[in-house]
Amino acid sequence: MRFRVVPAAYVLLLRGTGPDAEVLLQLRQGTGYRDGHWAAAAAGHVEADESVFAAACREAAEEVGVKIEPADLEPLTTMHRTHANHDPIDERVDFFFACRRWTGEPRLLEAAKAAGLGWFPLTALPEPVVPHERYVLDALRAGTLPTITAFGF
Repeated sequence: MRFRVVPAAYVLLLRGTGPDAEVLLQLRQGTGYRDGHWAAAAAGHVEADESVFAAACREAAEEVGVKIEPADLEPLTTMHRTHANHDPIDERVDFFFACRRWTGEPRLLEAAKAAGLGWFPLTALPEPVVPHERYVLDALRAGTLPTITAFGF
């Protein structure tokens, strides 16, 4: 079998600008991956025949009930990520977007997968945050987020 990667889209809903910005995070539960960690409020796999922009908008609608226009997605970084365990599901390409404009009030829609939802300043994130997402949030706050990143190698 050839090497494969799993693509995922992450939407960081942001209020405010610069280091004073706040990000909407969800507390993971019942997923089997990083339960008990805070994570992007909207994120998930890109489905077959779906663009990463469509996936980002779909995930935001499914997870927090907001409508996002693709033009309102600001690309932040693309992350090539591994758990270094040779399991194909753990070989990833993650597309991170910022979004500062949406329609609707964010609310928790997947209570079986998340125990909470909250706004947090980039300067005072809750603990723990999923490690690769924490890397992105810290670099975003510092203004040092590269266009392409590698994590876990």
